Amino acid sequence: MPTPERTSLDAIVSAGRALLESDGLDGLTMQAVAARVGVRAPSLYKRVRNRDGLIGLIADTTLRELGTRLEAVVNDPAVDPRAGLRQLAREARAFAHEQPAGFRLIFAPGAEVRLDVASLAASSAPVLRVAAALAGERDALHAARTFTAWVNGFVSMELAGAFRLGGDVEHAFEYGVERLADAVALVNPVSGH
Repeated sequence: MPTPERTSLDAIVSAGRALLESDGLDGLTMQAVAARVGVRAPSLYKRVRNRDGLIGLIADTTLRELGTRLEAVVNDPAVDPRAGLRQLAREARAFAHEQPAGFRLIFAPGAEVRLDVASLAASSAPVLRVAAALAGERDALHAARTFTAWVNGFVSMELAGAFRLGGDVEHAFEYGVERLADAVALVNPVSGH
């Protein structure tokens, strides 16, 4: 087996993220991660304090990746804020479908995970920027929280298979995003609505 010096923290976190997606939080063990990176479990403790520490690193990395992806879809200040909100919603949904366990970890972390404040701020910045453009600076945080809660709720229900009444879930998602953008913009005194 490779020596611990040949095992990087990035490799450990990457292996942990893969295990989280394939085996869930219960399957994310130090032994399983060690096997993935080709070391014995005790060697991991030279890089990671314990399993909770590893889960925290996985959550932080996942949160930062989501923030980077959200930033990429709204990095043009000329984009209409309503279009920006739709792009953010679609990207968050795509991320959740690609990494459902990671998405759940960062949006419902539970007691064992404390999300890093700097990572939360960085990942929230694109949403806050679009929310401010739609609702104004005074209501930006409220609008961002409303948007985030709606996207999280919709996507969480979708991933859980909770939409059982038939109909087109894609259309329902787009309908919701449009109505949310309209509602947030209505309270913006700058927009003239």
